[in-house]
Amino acid sequence: MVLWMSRLSASGLLLGACLFAASLTPSLVPRDFLFQGVLGGFAFALGYWIGKIGQLLWRFLELPVLPPRVWRAVLWAAAGLAVGTALVALSRAAEWQNSVRVKVGMEDVATAHPIYVAVIALVTAAVVLGLVRMVILFVVSLSRRFYARVPRRISVGLGGLVAIALVAMLADGLVTRVGMAALDDMFQLRDLMIDPETEAPHEAHRAGSAESLVTWEELGAAGRDFVNDAQTVEHIAGWTGAGAKAPLRVYVGLNSAPTVADRARLALDELIRVGGFERRVLVIATPTGTGWMDEAAFDTLEVLHGGDVATVAMQYSYLSSYVSMMVEPGISSESARALFTAVYDHWRSLPEQTRPRLYLFGLSLGSFGSERATRLYEMLTDPIQGALWVGPPFLNSVHSDITRRRNPGSPAWRPEYGDGAFVRFKNQYNAVAEDPRPWGPIRIVYLQYASDPVVFFDPAAFFRRPDWLTPRGPDVSEQLHWVPGVTFLQLLVDMANSLVTPMGHGHEYAHRDYIDAWVAVTEPEGWDPEDLIRFKKSFPLVR
Repeated sequence: MVLWMSRLSASGLLLGACLFAASLTPSLVPRDFLFQGVLGGFAFALGYWIGKIGQLLWRFLELPVLPPRVWRAVLWAAAGLAVGTALVALSRAAEWQNSVRVKVGMEDVATAHPIYVAVIALVTAAVVLGLVRMVILFVVSLSRRFYARVPRRISVGLGGLVAIALVAMLADGLVTRVGMAALDDMFQLRDLMIDPETEAPHEAHRAGSAESLVTWEELGAAGRDFVNDAQTVEHIAGWTGAGAKAPLRVYVGLNSAPTVADRARLALDELIRVGGFERRVLVIATPTGTGWMDEAAFDTLEVLHGGDVATVAMQYSYLSSYVSMMVEPGISSESARALFTAVYDHWRSLPEQTRPRLYLFGLSLGSFGSERATRLYEMLTDPIQGALWVGPPFLNSVHSDITRRRNPGSPAWRPEYGDGAFVRFKNQYNAVAEDPRPWGPIRIVYLQYASDPVVFFDPAAFFRRPDWLTPRGPDVSEQLHWVPGVTFLQLLVDMANSLVTPMGHGHEYAHRDYIDAWVAVTEPEGWDPEDLIRFKKSFPLVR
């Protein structure tokens, strides 16, 4: 026991305990004990190795050290203080989580399950520390090989560089390529499974029907759901009080054609076949990573325009947006660009007086692809009418640039840009349609919640306080404080956990907010304020 303790770092234990305690504090969305335990383990490991590296650097520089007996006393004192810090933080974990839950409309919890959190954190920290130690031993082994030819300090640097390169190559080959390929194959099999209770549509205007250019099987699970869930004429007419049309939904799955270009051409041909260019509103939509299309977005749009809407979308992945965002973000923009180019080129060849109004839509990683699909200079002479981009991730360069260049005094979670003629931002507490300022020829609305970690994750949060904390949004806990390193880890975990909140917070976008956003972007006719209020209230706040 004494020998084992002597190998520990006093500064590492103290800093690790402090970062573990900080990881229990609030972030943007609530965390259960599993997410919290994993987060706490990584936070402790981060703090421990920062402290350990500081200690190693001290010895590397051959600075004075404490006598062994004094050092052991300091080590035991540090261990006791670290345990005490962790216990105090665990005792407050429920209070901190409830400060987030009340902001997003969730009931308080009586306990944060501190024992479970502690056990999971210990296991996670042990695994992480063990892996790091293996890498360090690898570096030491390589350094000894260089030491015979170069000075000791240079040999350590060379060993570290070689080890980092080899680990990066291993991670890229084993994790990114092999691991992602296995995940992709697994999700592809799930995508091909067809619920026996569902059957292909019989109406000729629906994708997947006998007359369709895309078979029911090729649509994939997300595509079949999207096509099946279209609003009925009767339901739409019940809201508008007038005649309605059956909305057109065109979807092309990954299995529909071998290449992105082939799928884009197939989507255009199917859109022409069903008469999509004869509708009043045409939307080019980019799905999330799995191909999912948010029913809240399209149900509301179709009712607002009496069903006179055609939507076309193309699947680009089987993986969730969170995974795709980290390992293959480019496929979203490649797919969206191909579809936009095919549809836009055909659209602008039509007579301006009779062609539909053209809009873009994207949610989450789909907003990233949709945003990058356009080239504004290509549309100077023939612009589209607008775009609705929802829950844009940190990858969205246009969104990030607009946020950085926002008008002074406007918060990062609801920026104002210029005179508002080109782009406006909406959350659950403001209605952009009520803004009296005139629009320009293109209307772009970003719908985002201040509590959405997909929007507000930023790698720079590791070492810099995020702008969105000053001031913080209305559904963000007052007890959320930036801690270097820890806030970054919290937001990273929050992204994976972003759908835990009720609709209207986090990454769960509500029907009522889509309604306001679509009204601002597309200007539907025949709706007075009272009708819109009644329409919003008809939707549930949970899926």
